[in-house]
Amino acid sequence: DPEQIELATASKRKLRRFIVIDEVVDKLYGSKVREYFEENNVQHKILALPTTEETKSMDLVLNILHEVQNFSLDRRTEPIIAIGGGVCLDIVGLAASLYRRRTPYIRVPTTLLSYVDASVGAKNGVNFLQCKNKLGGYTPPVASFLDRSFIQSIPRRHISNGLGEILKMALMKHKGLFDLLKNHGKYLLDTKFQSCNGFADHGDAALQTTRIAIETMLEELAPNLWEDDLDRLVDFGHLISPELEMRVLPSLMHGEAVNVDMAFMTYVAHARGLLDAEEKEQILQCMRGLELPVWHSGCSWALIQRALRERLKHSGGQPRMPLPTGLGVAEIFNDTSEETLERAYELWVRD
Repeated sequence: DPEQIELATASKRKLRRFIVIDEVVDKLYGSKVREYFEENNVQHKILALPTTEETKSMDLVLNILHEVQNFSLDRRTEPIIAIGGGVCLDIVGLAASLYRRRTPYIRVPTTLLSYVDASVGAKNGVNFLQCKNKLGGYTPPVASFLDRSFIQSIPRRHISNGLGEILKMALMKHKGLFDLLKNHGKYLLDTKFQSCNGFADHGDAALQTTRIAIETMLEELAPNLWEDDLDRLVDFGHLISPELEMRVLPSLMHGEAVNVDMAFMTYVAHARGLLDAEEKEQILQCMRGLELPVWHSGCSWALIQRALRERLKHSGGQPRMPLPTGLGVAEIFNDTSEETLERAYELWVRD
């Protein structure tokens, strides 16, 4: 906003920023962040916190808000900056939405999962009563700054974890993205999504993959930012995974739990006759190639039933089950029988 820029530069008051950074990211990049603000003569407070699913709570939100209050933040001209993975971005987003009713904030994702998922959209939240993101709201950031160089320092398993959410968008909306993942998955894991020269056979697979994933996510989210329409293709992989993820913490990461859910739903789609055997196998082979789990012992039939009952409570009494009807195409279904689900589960466990 030109008026805000003029106000900020004309003011005699020193520029000030409050930054919340994940403590692991702080160890890797904290010195560069501090150097940046010092060189630009910005008064700053950097709060390094452990942001994990286990600490994703209102207690941590209140901890942030105490520090924000002590910093005497001006909510009109001084956005809070969140630097970290999806948990960090969610927590800071909720804290910002609560402070003075709404304080602007900026997302800087540092993991692949947060780069293609948490950086997009309006949602924020924390876990409550052992339920994932039970408390939260819809307050979009004023900006998301995307820098893939952060991803080079995260472990290979975290790359795979982020690929789970990218695969979700591929299966629901984009055959070309599915082909990119199928053909270049190992390369993306090996190079940690960095754009490398000298690999002409791969092109810039990292840039193409992340760009398409984000664009397809935006296509789905932008017209329905506040989820007024509960029929959402982006819910694929998120019917059973919230229950599973919280139940088995910390053995499954978010994208891994989503992929276990997607693997089961692939069997459901096959049991309904929506996917043929070859398409089902292509999806499972792609998942394995991305080093994602296609099954977990914690995903019992009882847990699936409980998760789907919980789904009905929060989706207007309908399951609203997104299922692939081919590679890169999908529909929402409300008529999947218990018998079909059980048959799919038995085949999944057998395989």
